[in-house]
Amino acid sequence: MLEMLHEESATSTRASVERRFYTVFLVFSIIFYSIAGIIAFFSTSTIPSILESNEITTLGKVFSILTWILPILMLVGGGTLFWFIKRRFNVSFDYVFVEDELRVTKVYNGKSRKYLTTITADNILKIGWVEKPSFADTLRGVQGQKAKYLTPNKSPAAEKEFIYLLVSGPIQKTLYVIECRRELLEYIVKTAGVRKLERE
Repeated sequence: MLEMLHEESATSTRASVERRFYTVFLVFSIIFYSIAGIIAFFSTSTIPSILESNEITTLGKVFSILTWILPILMLVGGGTLFWFIKRRFNVSFDYVFVEDELRVTKVYNGKSRKYLTTITADNILKIGWVEKPSFADTLRGVQGQKAKYLTPNKSPAAEKEFIYLLVSGPIQKTLYVIECRRELLEYIVKTAGVRKLERE
């Protein structure tokens, strides 16, 4: 077994813009949560007084409580929405190739990481370039599935290429697209076998 180790990342070509978007949505999320917290704090004294009041009808009490709770729920919902939207920005993918495995991790804002998948050389059925006709042919052969892009970019960055890997799984085949330098491609081809490389 050849001992190989190669690491690289697919980072957004719009990283500076996406960092600003990430920060904006993060700030809005914090603001919404903070306002919800302030209203909830005041509710701890206001809602009991409404419930204990003898001058307000039952329907009036329900209406009064709803006027306090609904804004809190809306603010929490808005904060949560902004929190998840921010995760769509400033995303990158780390590739670690060790011996005969390609391990892919998704990185959010350069901090939190989420492991995605490990692709072993033995499970790779086909390797090729996305801009070649073989990519469209391969995509048609995976039963209507979409290719899984393990890159934040719509086109490769300088000195990189979009490479596709058709991988067999326990249930079905999966078509992955990665953005890498020629060196990583050579490692994958060397371990998976040159016969799996589609040149057209």
